[in-house]
Amino acid sequence: MLVQLSVRNLAIIRDIRLDFGPGLTALTGETGAGKSILIDALGLVLGARASSDLVRSGAARAWAEAIFDLTDLPATEALLSQLAAYGVEPEDSQLIVTREIQANGRSVARINGQAVPASVLNAIGSALVDIHGQSDHLSLLKAERQLDLLDRYAGLLGLREELARRVQEYRSVRRQLERLRAEEREREHRADLLRYQVQEIEAARLRPGEEEELLAERARLQNAERLAMLASDVLMLLEGEELGVLDGIRRASVRLDELGRLDSTQESLAEQLREALYVLQDVARSVRAYAEELEADPERLTAIEDRIDTIRRLKRKYGDTIEAILDYADRARRELASLESSEELLGELEARLVHLARDVVQLATELSQRRRQAARALEEAMGEAMRGLRLGQGVFVVAFDDPPELLDPQAAADRCTETGWDRIEFVMAPNPGQEPRPLARIASGGELARLMLALKSILSEVDDTPTLVFDEIDVGIGSRSAQVVGERLWQLAREHQVIVISHLPQIAAFADRHFKITKHVVDGTTETRVQLLEGEARLEELAAMLDGTPVTPESLANARAMLERVEQRKAALAGVGTRVRS
Repeated sequence: MLVQLSVRNLAIIRDIRLDFGPGLTALTGETGAGKSILIDALGLVLGARASSDLVRSGAARAWAEAIFDLTDLPATEALLSQLAAYGVEPEDSQLIVTREIQANGRSVARINGQAVPASVLNAIGSALVDIHGQSDHLSLLKAERQLDLLDRYAGLLGLREELARRVQEYRSVRRQLERLRAEEREREHRADLLRYQVQEIEAARLRPGEEEELLAERARLQNAERLAMLASDVLMLLEGEELGVLDGIRRASVRLDELGRLDSTQESLAEQLREALYVLQDVARSVRAYAEELEADPERLTAIEDRIDTIRRLKRKYGDTIEAILDYADRARRELASLESSEELLGELEARLVHLARDVVQLATELSQRRRQAARALEEAMGEAMRGLRLGQGVFVVAFDDPPELLDPQAAADRCTETGWDRIEFVMAPNPGQEPRPLARIASGGELARLMLALKSILSEVDDTPTLVFDEIDVGIGSRSAQVVGERLWQLAREHQVIVISHLPQIAAFADRHFKITKHVVDGTTETRVQLLEGEARLEELAAMLDGTPVTPESLANARAMLERVEQRKAALAGVGTRVRS
């Protein structure tokens, strides 16, 4: 339950702390005193949108803190798992949740000192507090809200979530199928092109470095005659009978040998000349072998030209080098394999769609059947609650639209939304014998508020949220109906902690704890103050709410009599075995 709420520098609140307890707590005070701002502060702690407009004029930041006691909280394990995901662990079964809003609009949220996103406050807060605002009874007129209330009452939210997951998956698979089918012709064209390209490259049997080798061979064949003539000239110069360089060197070598014998200082010259002779002889042998291999081959030259043309044509289409062409072929093969596997994927998706369609139809059918069963029970419970809230002998009905005609599972799944097939509307006949009509056409604001309270009290039996907050639920309710609303709120507080903002003394009189909210001007600035009312102070507030100010002995006597009647009524309503949930 909510143990404490502290607020600083929020709107007209400078510094306030409220200590809450179990049961029913009432907040009363004049309009504009700041009662609803306190509820807004609690909403901020629970993850509501923050705005710099909320920061008190002249302050650097606004701050709100709520302390929750998790002792005996239902569904504690799920809540602890959520907290653990963000590194938060309760201390002594308590959560301290804070929200700070800076004047520039930035906000910081913390749980037990650990900074968390505001979205986490939303998720955690929904398990701790349910705030029913001043205009929430208007949501009772919306079909989607009515369906939510019915599903909560029937305990069908889990089944509905499972259906929503299946519907989402069904739609996803269907979109994939539609995309694959729409792209089938384009995919086939692309596959044909890739097959041709891969075959063209494979048929060429390219190998890295081949082009350079071909260019070199072509150059030799194109200049075969000139190369042969040059080689012949070299051999003639080296080995010619009259002018051959080798023969001259040999003769020079013989003479240097003789010179060396006569003058030992010149012996090395003969050796150097012989080494030169060996080198030149090697050159001559290589040139002779090269000349013998040279041969004009027009057919080979033509073949080389054709091969080079083939390579250049492929380079223009697929890459600047043979390596790039081969790499393109590898990518094309992979893409082709992926395209060809699309047919297999298409079959798998079609089978998956059929399976999901059956699941969607099965879940939607079960959901619809269980809704209709729960609707009858809700109608009976609402009839009893309406009589208790002095809404006359009216009849409350959950009207269902006729279900769609189901042709086949896939057509039925196509018609199904994430909430199923059902379209419902809450209708009411104010008096026996009248035809039920939509609430918007027959219910006043006060009646809508009481209808919402009736629904809340019925849902409380299946609702694990420990704290319920009602912000001016008595709007439009007259004093004659106020007592029964107070009784209903007090009964609701036997199972939940209930906090209510009210202008009606008949409701406030049922409170187990009563706070008075006032506003004062301090140093030219308006600020809100909170006072816990007990004894005579509470009696005076109830008297002022009954007859206005100044409080008179008569109004005090009326307030005292009202409190006595309320205590007697509470004792009668208490029964045996009731408890207060903390």
